[in-house]
Amino acid sequence: MNRELTEWSGAYGLPRFDLIEDEDFAPAMQDALARADSAVEAIATNSEAPTFENTVAALETADEALNNVCAVFYTLIGVASNERREELSREFAPLLAAHGSKVSMDKRLYDRVVLVWESADDLAPEDRRITELALRDFRRAGAGLTGADRKRMAEIRQRLAVLYTDFGQNVLADERDFVMPVPEDRLSGLPDWLISAMRAAARERDRQGLVVTLSRSLIVPFLQYADDRELREQTWRAWVARGSGDGAGGAKTDNTGIIAEILALRHERAQLLGYEDFAAYKLEPEMAGSAGRVEELLTEVWNAAKKRADEDAAQLSSMMQEDGLNAALAPWDWRYYAERRRRAEHDLDEAQVKPYLTLDAMLGAVFDVASRLFGLSFEAFDAPLWSPDVRAWRVMRDGREMAILLGDYFARPSKRSGAWCGALRSQHKIGEGQRAIVTNICNFTPPAEPGAPAYLSWDDAGTLFHEFGHALHHILSDVSWPSISGTSVARDFVELPSQLYEHWLEQPEVLDNHARHAETGEALPPELRDRILAAGNADQGFATLEYLQSALVDLGLHRGEPPADPMARQAEILQALDASDAIPMRHASPHFAHVFSGDGYSSGYYSYLWSEVMDADAFAAFEEAGDIFDPETARKLEASILSRGGSRPADQLWLEFRERMPGVAPLLAGRGLS
Repeated sequence: MNRELTEWSGAYGLPRFDLIEDEDFAPAMQDALARADSAVEAIATNSEAPTFENTVAALETADEALNNVCAVFYTLIGVASNERREELSREFAPLLAAHGSKVSMDKRLYDRVVLVWESADDLAPEDRRITELALRDFRRAGAGLTGADRKRMAEIRQRLAVLYTDFGQNVLADERDFVMPVPEDRLSGLPDWLISAMRAAARERDRQGLVVTLSRSLIVPFLQYADDRELREQTWRAWVARGSGDGAGGAKTDNTGIIAEILALRHERAQLLGYEDFAAYKLEPEMAGSAGRVEELLTEVWNAAKKRADEDAAQLSSMMQEDGLNAALAPWDWRYYAERRRRAEHDLDEAQVKPYLTLDAMLGAVFDVASRLFGLSFEAFDAPLWSPDVRAWRVMRDGREMAILLGDYFARPSKRSGAWCGALRSQHKIGEGQRAIVTNICNFTPPAEPGAPAYLSWDDAGTLFHEFGHALHHILSDVSWPSISGTSVARDFVELPSQLYEHWLEQPEVLDNHARHAETGEALPPELRDRILAAGNADQGFATLEYLQSALVDLGLHRGEPPADPMARQAEILQALDASDAIPMRHASPHFAHVFSGDGYSSGYYSYLWSEVMDADAFAAFEEAGDIFDPETARKLEASILSRGGSRPADQLWLEFRERMPGVAPLLAGRGLS
């Protein structure tokens, strides 16, 4: 068995990816599962009276080898998938689900944790916190169930693990398999940088000419700039067809039946535990607490955004008529005409902006902000990772290593779409302690040729800042236990650091220092900078409504009885909202990976907006101090939130930082909707 999967030997504690073969995973997974089972069994059968040390603390390290194997494997599944890894993923899903069920539903462990909790008043705060969370997790997993209910709960969890894997692989297959050639005589409206990216995408797939793929960094600008309405419609339809059976994979990648089964199993799981529905179960431990509070927030923002979107739709329709088009404004028209309107109103062409927003320049901005706020520095180093594109840094402060950061920024056919932050390992203080190894994954358009600059859009730059905000939650984590480390917080609190960090990209001081022209090195002209910032809220009606539709559909699908036909239920929810046909959901259910490739954001996609209420108020704290880099406010942010992980409930951490709960007004003002 390859020990490199469980006992990493690379530089600064990294795995040696160059020494790992696909055939190493199965034996390593089997060995790690056996070791975890043995460690858990020793805890459950310990003849000594239950204590915090021999029960709760012992459980924190019982799965260490298994966590290492999974960290490597599931990182690779996201960034460098192949047929063998996808096959292994399908094999591992039920095994890991069975192990998880066995541990979380073990009555012996549950009873021991109950006894520890009964004397938890004497524990240190963090020890008491992980005991409380362990007890909550056991109860929510069904450890208190008996007989047939207990058996059924284990079956549900195992089946869901398989369905989540199948869902994600179907979406990835549709994204990977769609490639649309674009003839040279149909490039009208496309900027040179996009044409270069399309040519590079063709080369990457061993094709001649130019192609459009379903990479967001390619298809969104194509929809914004392509004069050819027919091609816009073709690409848009392929984009929204992912996972529906109408995409590149046809019936074999149809997720609609999978969604129906997932919803039914989630509902059954919630009812076995005594909850009315899955939304009630899922929202109980979150800041929001209930579906009613979530719906209240979403509805308030919906009403403000819809008014703006309706006004915008009228203007865009008028622009179509001026072009001689009598058709109704369609989804493949909106971005195109909104971009033309933005250029006209703000005299802003993305082709002017991109040369100033290279990946290297924006990484410099990201790191400089972290240095000025939190005293961090970044030392690049070389290591054998999963792709030559991946970059590595030691994150330092006052001579101490705070974390390792790995950045994988470019789209590849083997990489799932979107952007995310992960951790190969989490910070904790057990024994000698360990610092986090953090990953930031994006899907930016790669350089047109090796050695050339990688140009980012304004949205791409925001994504870079967003994912690094998540990384800061890991980098600055300073807690005792891995289960409460870094981003291990309430789902509707986890987006606060990431969305807050985006605010610094929008500051003139940051842009003036770092936005430099790729060829001339000249600073971003102040008048162009001001136009970029002025255009920041352009089309916020559209952006807000496409997000809210997805959030409200997610919530609606998980409230009440599960629908036999999820797509019909989705249509009912959208109809009740009086949603415009020209503004589709950001993520329609068949490719809604946030919600259906795992439990993570199920009934929780609203959390981006919930967190935005807080991030607007949190940045206001710096503005009130009169300095966006105010040292005292930064120190308080780190001490109250970024270093604390899940060591206290989210609302308590927020109140410690801000001393009052936030309102929705700063959010609406920030989006230009008030």
